Amino acid sequence: MRLGEAFTRGFCEDGTNHHKQGYPMQRFEGKVALITGAGSGIGQATAIRLASEGARVWCVDINPAGVESTVHTVTASGGEARAHACDVSDEAAIKACVQACVDAFGRLDVVCNMAGILRFDHAHELTVANWQKVMDINLTGTFLMCREALPHLLDTKGNIVNAASTASLSGLPWGAAYSASKGGVLAMTRSIAVEYAKRGVRANCICPGDIATNMASNVTFPEGADLALLGRVMSLTGMKGPEVVAGVIAMLASDDGIHITGEDIRMDGGMLS
Repeated sequence: MRLGEAFTRGFCEDGTNHHKQGYPMQRFEGKVALITGAGSGIGQATAIRLASEGARVWCVDINPAGVESTVHTVTASGGEARAHACDVSDEAAIKACVQACVDAFGRLDVVCNMAGILRFDHAHELTVANWQKVMDINLTGTFLMCREALPHLLDTKGNIVNAASTASLSGLPWGAAYSASKGGVLAMTRSIAVEYAKRGVRANCICPGDIATNMASNVTFPEGADLALLGRVMSLTGMKGPEVVAGVIAMLASDDGIHITGEDIRMDGGMLS
């Protein structure tokens, strides 16, 4: 077995377990992570990744079946996870969610806000109701979770990783609502990072692009959309799975990212290069 293979599998050449020796693959041992959107896509991949590195994970999603599936995957691999069905746009539900997590696990160290929705509309046809729904979930939901989690993160000197998007950095055709919501997430995250830096809490954003998720695959384009514009949202290296994003989130949320706050990390295969 090669050394790189041994490290990936968590064992030295002599058969001892890296995880039990405190190597980086156990970066979340003793920590609790709350992850929204954990029923599928990037949220699910993040829950599985952080649990594999020792975190106890509180898996949050509006889809009970999806989040239970994630918990089953984690626990079947020897990790610890709990499922919590929650609509992130519901203020009372968010309050109850965070409190339930702390009651169950006794602390909160990491919050990963991955819940979101994507829709495409011609800007001149976008209704206020559809605009508001995107804002309520992507932006307000992220804010509410950050607000409720911050008192606990101050106790543990924890951190936040929020899902922005390449749409917060560059124009997305037919994405007026989505882009505005993700731009808001990015700006809000930077504000939180500055406000809480001296109190020991970090906040960062990921900006994925061209990632294979249910959210991306289930959208419909408005009538008359110029599909040639889709070239603007395609990576140079091909679409990748959500696990590549989860790896970056794990770095940011761990002590490997201790000197990173207020940052947005773009993972788009060179799309915006």
